[in-house]
Amino acid sequence: MDKPGVKRTDGDFAVSWLRREGKGRVFYCALGHREDIYWNPVVLRHYLAGIQYAIGDYAADDRPVPMPVGETTGSDGWRELFNGRDLTGWKGLVGDPIRRAAMSSVELEMAQAQADELMRKHWSAKDGVLYFDGAKTGSHLCTVEEFGDFELELEWKIQAGGDSGIYLRGCPQVQIWDAKLHPEGSGGLYNNQRGGKDPAERADRALGEWNRFHITMRGDRVTVRLNGQLVVNDVVLENFWKRDEPIPPRGQLELQSHESPLWFRNIRVRSAPIGVLPPATQPTTSPAR
Repeated sequence: MDKPGVKRTDGDFAVSWLRREGKGRVFYCALGHREDIYWNPVVLRHYLAGIQYAIGDYAADDRPVPMPVGETTGSDGWRELFNGRDLTGWKGLVGDPIRRAAMSSVELEMAQAQADELMRKHWSAKDGVLYFDGAKTGSHLCTVEEFGDFELELEWKIQAGGDSGIYLRGCPQVQIWDAKLHPEGSGGLYNNQRGGKDPAERADRALGEWNRFHITMRGDRVTVRLNGQLVVNDVVLENFWKRDEPIPPRGQLELQSHESPLWFRNIRVRSAPIGVLPPATQPTTSPAR
C-alpha cells in the first residue's frame, strides 16, 4: 500500500502479537506510522479477530513462536530442524496448498490449532528420534519454516509394510516404503508422471535399519541420494496439486504419515549451494536385496 507524501522511507506497518497471560488472553497491535492502513478492510478484520480472540470467541495458536530450531553447526551452513527433545519448529498439516491459500487468516489460525492438537496425539519426540504411532487418523508433520532452494539430510526407518514420504515445498514426494513389497525401492519422486517416479537403483537397507536421505532442491529440480547412492538425478518435481503449473518457489517440508509406524532422526538443512552434487558416501550397512 502506498500513500503520496508519506514521510517514512522504511514503509513501517503495524505489528501485532497475541499470548496467554495466566488464565487470560492478550492481543496487542501497534498502529504503526501509516494512516492509510488504519481503515484498510484487511487490517480492520485483523483488529476484530484479535479482539474476539482476547474475549474468548476465537481459538488461535497462541503458543510462543520458537526461534529457529537449529543454530548453524559450522562453516558448512548446516542447521538442525529437529532438536531431538520435542516438536519445537514443527506443526500439524492443514489441508493442501490450494485449500490453505483459500482460507482467511482467522480460518487458517483455527484450522492450524486443530491440526496441531491432532499432531501432538500421534507424533512424539524422545532420545533424538521423531516417532509416528501409525494411527489412521494421524496427519503429516510439517516444518513451521518454509524453504526455497535447499539441501536436506535425514535418517528414517520403517517396519514391514511401512509407507511414508518427504513432501518438498508442500508437494509430494520423495517416496519411502517397504522395498520387499516394492522392489524398485525408495527415493523416487512417486507422484511424477514425466520421469523420476522410480529410483535409478534400489538402495534401501533392511527393514528396521536406519536409511539416510540427502535431498537437494534447486528451483523445481530435485536430486536424491539414498544411503550414498544416486537414485534421482536433477529431475523436475511436478506439481501434484496443479499439474499445469510449476511447484511453488517456497513452502514447508512434510514428513508423510501413511497408517504405519515411522521413525526419523538427524534432520538438518542448509541453503543449497551452487556447484557440483555432493559426493556419494558409502553406506555403513549393505542395502537390502
